[in-house]
Amino acid sequence: MTTSTTQTSQIMETLGAQAKVAAQQLAQASTGQKNNALLKIREYLLSNKADILAANAIDMEAGEQNNLSPALLDRLALDESRIEAMAEGLSQIAKLPDPVGSINDMNTMPSGIQVGKMRVPIGVIGIIYESRPNVTIDAAALCLKSANACILRGGKEAMHSNKAIAKAISHGLQQAGLSPYCVQVIETTDRAMVTEMIQAEQFVDVIIPRGGKNLIAAISRDAKVPVIKHLDGICHVYIDDQADHDKAIAIAVNAKCRRFGICGSMETLLIHEAIASELLPELAKQYQQAGVELRGCDKTQVIISAVAATEEDWQTEYLGPILSIRVVTDIEQAMAHIAKYGSHHTDSIVTENYSRIQAFLRAVDSSSVMVNASTQFADGFEYGLGAEIGISTNKLHVRGPVGLEGLTTEKYIVLGDGTIRA
Repeated sequence: MTTSTTQTSQIMETLGAQAKVAAQQLAQASTGQKNNALLKIREYLLSNKADILAANAIDMEAGEQNNLSPALLDRLALDESRIEAMAEGLSQIAKLPDPVGSINDMNTMPSGIQVGKMRVPIGVIGIIYESRPNVTIDAAALCLKSANACILRGGKEAMHSNKAIAKAISHGLQQAGLSPYCVQVIETTDRAMVTEMIQAEQFVDVIIPRGGKNLIAAISRDAKVPVIKHLDGICHVYIDDQADHDKAIAIAVNAKCRRFGICGSMETLLIHEAIASELLPELAKQYQQAGVELRGCDKTQVIISAVAATEEDWQTEYLGPILSIRVVTDIEQAMAHIAKYGSHHTDSIVTENYSRIQAFLRAVDSSSVMVNASTQFADGFEYGLGAEIGISTNKLHVRGPVGLEGLTTEKYIVLGDGTIRA
């Protein structure tokens, strides 16, 4: 479905106006009502898995014909386990405490007024994403529980999957007595709709893009609406000379090989020179078994077979079976490498040395910093958020996986009893 510029403007005005009204309704909805909607969506998902999988099969076939990369096809694919994971995410979000309306830091001032902060929804959230149809359900669920109306614009490659999932969302909203405009999925795949969304200041309060670096960079450049974003996930694992060797191998393999096409996948392995000769051969063997191409520094190439790494490699998010390896002299050189080439997403240290752990935690400026753990844990579901709407490398207003609290803001509330200022 393609549309003219005039039509896209009209569509955005209609969607935006509907979302504004729905946001007002949601702000007054009870926790029970929101949770009921989430559970009704869950029921529909599980009872209509066949329809959703059939729609996804159409998208997958088209994706293969259009030569989508293996990473994008992996993100696009749904199976029963992924649908069940989406349903589990809905259950978790329903069980989570509702942040909306919570009041903190109430203090009585000398004047007699009481001053505190209340957590409130942001309003209307626009979400632009590629490939992953599970984002449709995650985004809708998190926005719903945090009382934000949302406008979702998925990629054309997932059009049929997103429409099928949208039916579940609409069903759940109606069953819970909420407006169907609380969650609106844009059906046109016209790129002009992206421009309309990111410039619709009168309707949309924040934009969250999920997709490739080029998409997010373009949105960040052209948006008039504030953007919560991360451009790429150049994630590192540093294996220190005081690491437990078994832990180090398990973490370094999992961080790369569990799934190649996610933003929390390790793209560069840093390893202390004192243990490189011992660990790299075993790591190279396991990477080779997983089909990973290795690109290494000069020292790496002396120890194992690897293509010479270039300056560009250190700056690249592969999202595929390629890994850069650098042998470093110490933790300071590892942290300097991360500071120069990292994307402030997720970085991990493997060591048993407490002082080095503390130094790494303090010095590495990323949204998630890990100790003796795989970078693939950088995920809202794994962090107990139920699901995430994205991972933010912003420093304002939210950082890391964005869950319920990240989709709210605060306002001051002031309580008096006929109190007047002298």
